[in-house]
Amino acid sequence: MTADETPHTFQVDLRGLVDLLSHHLYSSPKVYLRELLQNGVDAITARRAEQPGAPARVELFADGERLRVEDTGIGLTEADVHNLLATIGRSSKRDGLESARAEFLGQFGIGLLACFVVADRIRVVSRSARVPDAPPVEWTARDDGSYTVRTLPDEARPEPGTTVHLTARPGSGEWLTEERVTALAKDFGSLLPYDVRVGGTPVTERPPVWERPHPGPAARRVALARYCHERFGFSPLDVIDLDVPLAGVRGVGYVLPAAVSPAQRAGHRVHLKGMLLTERADDLLPDWAFFVRCVVDTDSLRPTASRESLYADETLAAVREALGERVRAWLTGLAAGEPERLAQFLSVHHLGVKSLVRYDTDMLRTMLPWLPFETTDGQLSLEEFARRHPVVHFTRTVEEFRQVAPIAAAQGIGVVNGGYTYDADLVELLPAVRPGTPVAELDADTVTAHLDAVDPAEELALSGFLAAARARLDALGCDVSLRAFHPVTVPALHLDDRSARHERARAEEEEQAGELWAGILGALRGGAPRARLVLNHLNPLVRRISGFGDAELAATAAEALYGQALLMAQRPLRPADSALLNRAFLGLLQWAARTGDDPGSDPKPHAVDGEQEDGR
Repeated sequence: MTADETPHTFQVDLRGLVDLLSHHLYSSPKVYLRELLQNGVDAITARRAEQPGAPARVELFADGERLRVEDTGIGLTEADVHNLLATIGRSSKRDGLESARAEFLGQFGIGLLACFVVADRIRVVSRSARVPDAPPVEWTARDDGSYTVRTLPDEARPEPGTTVHLTARPGSGEWLTEERVTALAKDFGSLLPYDVRVGGTPVTERPPVWERPHPGPAARRVALARYCHERFGFSPLDVIDLDVPLAGVRGVGYVLPAAVSPAQRAGHRVHLKGMLLTERADDLLPDWAFFVRCVVDTDSLRPTASRESLYADETLAAVREALGERVRAWLTGLAAGEPERLAQFLSVHHLGVKSLVRYDTDMLRTMLPWLPFETTDGQLSLEEFARRHPVVHFTRTVEEFRQVAPIAAAQGIGVVNGGYTYDADLVELLPAVRPGTPVAELDADTVTAHLDAVDPAEELALSGFLAAARARLDALGCDVSLRAFHPVTVPALHLDDRSARHERARAEEEEQAGELWAGILGALRGGAPRARLVLNHLNPLVRRISGFGDAELAATAAEALYGQALLMAQRPLRPADSALLNRAFLGLLQWAARTGDDPGSDPKPHAVDGEQEDGR
């Protein structure tokens, strides 16, 4: 071997490693207590693998400056201390004791270093249960990377097990108070399989509330709801059992009492062999089940190195699918036997169910009589709506629905508002689960085709007014037509389908492209679809306005009708639309202020109201 190939040993800066753990691997200093509990529980598991009747107890004592953690586990010899505690990354859980290894909580050999996040000194006193004649051994480490090892007399630790002593680093004493240690021990260790106590007070609650016997279903529901309020801070709408033995998962899902956004990531509490792994798991359930919060205990899922999240692998994917099936089964059960509870659930979480049934036709068929949709007949299920109408018309946007709903309803056309999330997709799936049901998208042309034409002679008599209105609204990309329709109280209907809106947006871009390009693009556009203002010949106000002899006044009145129709459609106003509304308003005020001898004034301004009364 040449000088250049001489091997060297890595040097570890313990201070730098502690900083790495506290600021990057672990999210909070509180994990130090989880690591201490984990070591104690794993030590007991290792001892019981060899001595099934061995005591199983972890006790913690804290006073704000020091913390003492005692366990009745397997213990360590002096050789173990040198080999394990003084070697970063080594873990006894990787070697030997294969029968117990699957039950260990920790695997990485770095847990004890987490204590340096809150302590500047760690002292470990341990006695091995494997080598009864071996004396107790003491290992003392400081955050500067130094440590000492010495053997102690038998009376220092008469029984097998380990005691860990922490001395708080300056400014971290709050993490070692009895109150804080108790809270953390309850949070992390309430489901651990062994007896855990803080200052003599038990913190474990075995078995979990979902596995305990209860006097009856109502009492169990109350107990589970109380547990939900303690852990999540809300009272659930319902509780779903999530016992999946083949996936090694046991727990419950809580249905949220209020609607949440599908984009909001869920925070599930996941325990690994009883130890809390995370309370922010966001990939335990399918995305569509965003209305459920879970608390589960598992022995099959893998933790990441920080033990604060789940490792994304095939096992997690299988568990996610299995838990999703449990939620599906719960929904199916409600639909089959508890329609009132299902209706209560859907009134809050219909969006989540709609997300699910888009890809599950069997579930869509089950939920069809229950899922609510906005229609021209009010809130109805698609099943009920399809029974009422020979054709299920729908719009793709809320704006389109608002434009046509009053007119379509008056003409007897049934329309579903498909503008809300998932609704259009589900309407189009209707024939797949309800064969023979015709579904058609409703557009401006379809609505116009259902409106009655006006007698040609009457329309010809109004040609002057219609010409003035068309000339004024042409600049806005809007045509004007005359029809007769109900309700008569609606003077005008603004129809503007997606093609017309898209073309108008292109036209606005052309205006900014320069005169040459505007001409070229305009020529290419040719006869593209335009918005249209449909005047209602049955409306008394329209008949009155159409009789104005003043062309300027007629055009201003047409602008006012156009603006009113836009407002009724509740569609966003462009700057040009806002300017038109302002111009029409001022123009009508000026007309109203004219003197009675003005040729354009109305000698009987109140006659319009009278005609409206007659029209009703």
